[in-house]
Amino acid sequence: MAQKNDNRILIHACCGICSGYPIALLKELGYNPIVYFCNPNLDSKEEFERRLEAQKVVCLYHWVDLIVEEYKHADFLSVANGLENEPERGIRCLKCIDLRLKQAANKALELGIPRYTTSLVISPHKDFDKITELGQANAGELEYVPINFKKKDGFLKTNKLSKELGIYRQNYCGCEFSKHN
Repeated sequence: MAQKNDNRILIHACCGICSGYPIALLKELGYNPIVYFCNPNLDSKEEFERRLEAQKVVCLYHWVDLIVEEYKHADFLSVANGLENEPERGIRCLKCIDLRLKQAANKALELGIPRYTTSLVISPHKDFDKITELGQANAGELEYVPINFKKKDGFLKTNKLSKELGIYRQNYCGCEFSKHN
């Protein structure tokens, strides 16, 4: 169980690029971030590994712990079933985000971490309000911390850091359906 002054926060990370600035900001705000790499949506084990390697570099740079969830693409395919032809940012994407936030909330609860958030909101292609709604809906007894990492040039800062670190920079969200949009 979390102690009264427990400042730990589990941050779901979709990739190294998106998590670079959020980790720094969380530390600046007084949190002790623990990165949770959970991405069953990625279209292949190879893509999962490439993004994981980038995430490891970012975590080492920030000196934060990294928890890696096993790659289980079938979990994503089960929530995307029947939604394959939905447009990007549509219902399929919301189901995917919901899946990963559920997993993050469960992991935080399992580890006794009192709060969680996600780096997904840093993307200019993601809807902060919808993701916040999903994060809060999955929180249960946890606190979902809604920080709009896009603000104050967050997306620019996270991209700058990823370039400095020389990490893998993907050009699609992750699933096989997003490659075609």
